[in-house]
Amino acid sequence: MTTKPFTYFLLLAISISGHLKSQFYCLPNEYSFSLLGEKRLAMKDSSIHTGIKPYIHFFSAKYTHVADSHRIFKFIYDDAALDAAFYKHLIRIEPRQEKLRLYLDPLLNFEVAKDLNSKISRNFYVNTRGFIGSGYIGNKVYFESLFSENQAVLPDYLARQANSTTVIPGQGRWKKFKSSGYDYAFSSGFVSIQILKQANLQLGHGKQKIGNGYRSLLLSDNAFNYPYLRLTQQWLKSKVQYSIIYSVLTNMDPATKVLTAGTERLFQKKAASFQYLSCNLSKSVNLGFFQGLIWQAGDYRNQQHLDWQYFNPIIYANLFSYKLNSKNNLLIGSDLKIKLTNKLNIYGQLMVDDLNNKDTLGNDYGFQSGFNWFDAIGIKNFFVQAEYNYVSEGSYRNVPGSLTNQSYSHTNQNLAYTPGYGQELIFIADYKYKRIMFNLKYNYQDIPLKNKNYYYTNTFNARIGYLINPAYNLNISLGITYRNQYFHNFKTLNNEMSYIYLGLRTSLYNLNYDF
Repeated sequence: MTTKPFTYFLLLAISISGHLKSQFYCLPNEYSFSLLGEKRLAMKDSSIHTGIKPYIHFFSAKYTHVADSHRIFKFIYDDAALDAAFYKHLIRIEPRQEKLRLYLDPLLNFEVAKDLNSKISRNFYVNTRGFIGSGYIGNKVYFESLFSENQAVLPDYLARQANSTTVIPGQGRWKKFKSSGYDYAFSSGFVSIQILKQANLQLGHGKQKIGNGYRSLLLSDNAFNYPYLRLTQQWLKSKVQYSIIYSVLTNMDPATKVLTAGTERLFQKKAASFQYLSCNLSKSVNLGFFQGLIWQAGDYRNQQHLDWQYFNPIIYANLFSYKLNSKNNLLIGSDLKIKLTNKLNIYGQLMVDDLNNKDTLGNDYGFQSGFNWFDAIGIKNFFVQAEYNYVSEGSYRNVPGSLTNQSYSHTNQNLAYTPGYGQELIFIADYKYKRIMFNLKYNYQDIPLKNKNYYYTNTFNARIGYLINPAYNLNISLGITYRNQYFHNFKTLNNEMSYIYLGLRTSLYNLNYDF
């Protein structure tokens, strides 16, 4: 990518911006982008169940619908002229009857980066083009669709990960592009139907996240999208919310014994179900309970053999039927969020995979603790978060004795905790002043290996950006990333790299590259 096309597109993006009518996009939103909305939900008068994402519009209209979106983005109101010029979806269809509303926006990521460590001058880049569309049919149906085409030359550690797993982290399979690049597509979409006042049904292809932290030990947005059906209900004046998710996951293993000539390779499928019960015990305390089940993978014809228990919607019912160490991979957990003030939350998670494990790795469990602080030390729109995660070795892995891959994974990536196991410390600071954004993130991971060996990884990222259009988070940013990986008493070279990057990006979903 050259400088001129980058400049031309920036000017084009600014020229097509305009007046925001509402903030939609139900993806598990990009972390920094969602902080202003999360700030409002941190207030004690908020009854929204924040432990499961994406949020459902019809349950959270008080905080995320049309009128409130202006308050969420009030911090970047410059003046009337700018308000009229930089808050507009690219394409809007809003008939007077409002029976059908459609919005279409560009999805792009033009990023160039330069390696600061390599003796040989090396450049990386990402070239993403696509769209995201959303809209309403009446007042009971919301829909969303996203598609992008991508080409990239990745930093060494990401390239190694892509080569070993055959997928770009969080974004699916790739094919070779030129001599050292990757070509891959990314898509998602769903339809959300409010079937009753307190019941919502979603059918789509995407991902969910459960928990209030940066990471999730239960179900995260780390892996690629998958087909799912989600039913969410609320009871007792919305104090209790219950979600049931049925999905189809993929192992990157052949689905057939023999590949027919001239046909595309098929991969092994496995069914999964998740239940999450969220209870607002008071205005300040939320307690959640979780169960995840990975069913046996399909046979050599890729056909699933599901018993009726797989469809059992009652949380923990399958725990009593199958136990934690059965032929099906069962995982349970809980999370807790306490609002100490309208600005300060503490949170935590507990995950249990197997407590009867007699092999050398021991029991499989994990826990999380952290806090997030909005308007920290009295500075408006200054956000601070610290988080500690620990997951024992062997967690999420394949069921002992299983003939197929029933690990807690999808397309060779963990469904939950991104590093897989070990301990981790995360620190995040984010500040927004009008349209200017500052973000710092530090990540430390300590991963044990065999024979008392281990390795640790330090990752530091600093970024400054300018928000062009909040309707779809179009921004330009300049940043630097430093990553150092040290192997203790291990016959391999340590990995150290740093690179500086400049990008024009529609930042709507997370890219979990901190591992």
